[in-house]
Amino acid sequence: MKNYIIILFIAVLGLGSCIKGDNTDPFAEAKAQLAKDTVIIRKFITDNKIPAIKDASGLFYQIIQPGSGNTTYTINTQIETIYTGRLLNGATFDSSVGKPNFKTALGGVITGWQIGVPLIQKGGKIRLIIPSGYAYGPSANGSIGANSILDFDIELINVQ
Repeated sequence: MKNYIIILFIAVLGLGSCIKGDNTDPFAEAKAQLAKDTVIIRKFITDNKIPAIKDASGLFYQIIQPGSGNTTYTINTQIETIYTGRLLNGATFDSSVGKPNFKTALGGVITGWQIGVPLIQKGGKIRLIIPSGYAYGPSANGSIGANSILDFDIELINVQ
């Protein structure tokens, strides 16, 4: 019995040394980046006189047309859109204009779209100014640099 207690004590001591003792916030970098993005976005919308609203998430949006319907969105909701995505310097990095409409499940797009698209219904149009953490974050993606804020015009053609 004594041997079991000694083994248990050694095991607990060994596992205890693996646990971090600091109370570091694992999301501190993301929060700091969101704060930086918010300052940049506020300046952008002020300079460009965009009547954008800040969502509780930190996403900024302007509903151009609300559309009609009463769809309750889930990650499986199928959306069909026409969109243009730009960086804040005005450079277009992607567009579906002049191409077949973009069709996907809502869960298959960046988080900024998952937050913003449900703010409108079929036939609606919205502008989303997306903080980097709701886009590609600290990772670059093609012509989109790390920590890039994205500016989208989205027309919701259909939703199912």
